[in-house]
Amino acid sequence: MKQVRWAAMAAFAMLMGAVSVNHAEAAAQTGKASYYKHGKRTASGERFNAGDYTAAHRTLPFGTRVLVTNLKTGKSVIVRVNDRGPFVKNRIIDVSYGAAKVLGMTGAGVAMVKIVPLQKTAAAAPAPVAPPATAPAAQTVAENDGEVFSLR
Repeated sequence: MKQVRWAAMAAFAMLMGAVSVNHAEAAAQTGKASYYKHGKRTASGERFNAGDYTAAHRTLPFGTRVLVTNLKTGKSVIVRVNDRGPFVKNRIIDVSYGAAKVLGMTGAGVAMVKIVPLQKTAAAAPAPVAPPATAPAAQTVAENDGEVFSLR
């Protein structure tokens, strides 16, 4: 459900024009990703939960939301950086097992991905629009606390 909410928020932000594509392309990275499902504490001090949508990145600040897209499958997920790594050369991000399942990379263990950091914008969220009965993701966005993200 968290993945649906964050994906819907990213789509909503793009539709509302809160996305700066020029800045996003400069911050985007393409490379190999792997996943991990064991751990006790993350570098940020949080208890590791393999089912959460979290990730380890070498330099992005803790709490940064990152859109991760599997280039082979086209599947995407938004993760929150709460750990440091990966510690294997030629990899740009380690995602939690829960995020890896969404990306469709649990079989291979490693996938080519594009990562784009997301940034909260100072712009106020537009007034919620009543969603159609067939769009539960839109309803999730409308019920959110008003956070709007844009590509960094």
